[in-house]
Amino acid sequence: MNTNRKAQWAVRQSALPTVVRPCPDCSGSRHRPSGKIRVNASGKLLDVWLLLSCASCDRTSKVPVHERVHVSSLEPARLVAYEDNDPAVVRELTLSASLAAKNGYLLDWTGTWELETRTPLYALDDPTPLTVQVSFELPAPVRVERLLMLGLGLSRTGVRRMVEDGRIHLPLAPEAKARRDFELTVHGPGAVEAARRPKAIGAPADLHSDLTQVGPPDGPQQWSRPATVGA
Repeated sequence: MNTNRKAQWAVRQSALPTVVRPCPDCSGSRHRPSGKIRVNASGKLLDVWLLLSCASCDRTSKVPVHERVHVSSLEPARLVAYEDNDPAVVRELTLSASLAAKNGYLLDWTGTWELETRTPLYALDDPTPLTVQVSFELPAPVRVERLLMLGLGLSRTGVRRMVEDGRIHLPLAPEAKARRDFELTVHGPGAVEAARRPKAIGAPADLHSDLTQVGPPDGPQQWSRPATVGA
């Protein structure tokens, strides 16, 4: 029996979030990052903007990143990244919740992520607990229940039943939205009941050792289930 069952799930970025704010030129409210950053210098003072493009009319608008800051207050490498439209910095600014709050707009994470489960495929009826480590490549708010449905290949009803039965142990509620790494545990059928059942006096300590494992052998198959979904 495999006594060290572990799995890795990763929430991968498939797109950048949409910026939601009114467009001055049309009735649209959804904007995409243009991939460009504008730097304007006035003597030793700088203004830096992230440039957006309206999804409806293509109008370019600006999101203030720095306003009237002294050039010496920015690291040289950071300033070069702004001037070169560094894709990593464009991504960082687009994902920034603090920049969104500062400028009064919302981020729509729909269609921005997919779940990658490059992990050995273990049967859910294996009595040995399965530890799953979930990591986030981007801070998209993802409903925990949705992650479980995708990662375990279960329906919403199936996930809820396992949570209610105590077979899935979570650090947060299934209906909660996670943005950061966390760990969960999946228990096999009967494992929870066995843990709760008081041991009979005089029963041998290895009473459960004759249980037959249900599921694949100890050498698990490699499995990947990417699924592009909305937040």
